[in-house]
Amino acid sequence: MAGSPRSPLLLLAALALALALAVSPAAGQGHKGRLVGGLIDADVNEEGVQQALSFALSEYNKASNDAYHGRVLRVLRVRKQVVAGMNYFLEVEIGRTTCTKSQANLDNCPFPNQPDLQKKTLCSFQVYTVPWKGTTSLVKSSCRDE
Repeated sequence: MAGSPRSPLLLLAALALALALAVSPAAGQGHKGRLVGGLIDADVNEEGVQQALSFALSEYNKASNDAYHGRVLRVLRVRKQVVAGMNYFLEVEIGRTTCTKSQANLDNCPFPNQPDLQKKTLCSFQVYTVPWKGTTSLVKSSCRDE
């Protein structure tokens, strides 16, 4: 006796659902229930995060009209998202340094002691990287003075 033509499709759908449930971690069972492509918190010390942060800061300094170089004071939050590459979402506090942009080594520039020269900026960056292509781009940048 042959089954209806829909039987193989229903069986296939049930099998796909069972497989999906077996493979994906359920929320509330000791897992965070992350979705593929979802945002997850990232460690600021990860190599990819450090590269994204350096790139975002470099782009910030290029776009800034300030004569002085900006440097990261604090990293407030870092998240990442696996896409066709990697998105990094960075929330950082940037401080004005005592080094002008024309100076050579800007990585260790000190922050000014004088309150009238101190300037802090809160920034959110989205950096998109495709490591196997060697490409990095600043997708979004939003900053406001504190």
